[in-house]
Amino acid sequence: MAHQRSDAGATQAKLDRIHAQLAEAVADLVTGGDWKRALTFAARFRSRSFSNTLLIWMQHATAFDEGRVSDPTPTYVAGFHQWLTLGRSVDRGQRGYMILAPVVGRFASPTPQVAESWRRLSPREAPQRGEVIQSRLVGVRPAYVWDASQTSGDPIPEPPQPRLLEGQAPTGMWDGLAALVRARGYSLRLVDSDRNLGGANGMTDYILKSVAVRGDIDPAARAKTLAHELAHVHLHGPDHPEATLHRGIGEVEAESVALMIGAAHGLDTSDYTVPYVSTWATSVDGKTPVEVVQATAERVRSTALAILSQLDTAQVGSGDPPGLVREQKSGPTASGRAFEARDNAARVMADRQHRSRTATAGRGL
Repeated sequence: MAHQRSDAGATQAKLDRIHAQLAEAVADLVTGGDWKRALTFAARFRSRSFSNTLLIWMQHATAFDEGRVSDPTPTYVAGFHQWLTLGRSVDRGQRGYMILAPVVGRFASPTPQVAESWRRLSPREAPQRGEVIQSRLVGVRPAYVWDASQTSGDPIPEPPQPRLLEGQAPTGMWDGLAALVRARGYSLRLVDSDRNLGGANGMTDYILKSVAVRGDIDPAARAKTLAHELAHVHLHGPDHPEATLHRGIGEVEAESVALMIGAAHGLDTSDYTVPYVSTWATSVDGKTPVEVVQATAERVRSTALAILSQLDTAQVGSGDPPGLVREQKSGPTASGRAFEARDNAARVMADRQHRSRTATAGRGL
């Protein structure tokens, strides 16, 4: 019994250390360049939660500083046995990057509509005849992944990278985003200059259900701005009263989504995005930039993922090594992100505390 308590204490200590490291990474994130690099990395590693993305990114940076890896940026990450399925093995002496993995329990009930009737099944226990089975998150545990640079074996096939012309948007990006705007019931128009938009590059009018973008800027800038406005359509306005946020939070969210969508297409938006996001993050009364980032990070990542999954465009990889087939699971664990529920609850509470008014128009970059 004492041994079990010791193991439980060690596991909790590891989790506490992970959360402390995550908070430190978020604090570094909002200082400027780190914010851009982390979101760009998150766009490339969309199969991981935002929290785990930051943990991987930070631990890899430490490994690079210590000379244990040769590149400052991770490429592909996977578990020990996942690398084996790809014909590669972890090099001797390489330490894995600790992340948070879900712990899921099985529950059974003869009357699923009655909340009190559910009981948790032991690992090998079979349900009784007529019982309904449901899987639920019961906790998190430490898990480990390794970057490709920490492994050896069969060559990793490189997916094709988008090729961009100077000043041009990635092929199909504008048309794809425009189709998603219209699918939401919004009209889309190009205007002559920012004078028609009060100095902005784009604007979303939630009452008229219209999106306007400057037509006198380069195609790449137009596509990025349209991504910003589409994020407003997804996240803000009177159709989403639960997400009526402080203006600064809304702008941080929309521009961060635009950065991730651009990064997923190989489009670097950092020169304007970094100061834009940093300025809005510091404008939220009663919240530090770190708290703003923590309250918006998962909404940003999930919204960008939802948009990217609907675009028929050439995009950089999701972060899994090419050829890796993930085991498909049913129920709440299918996405592999259910363990973020606690973070999401905290985010919702933070959002509610900062509702002020429903914005008639979401101004773009």
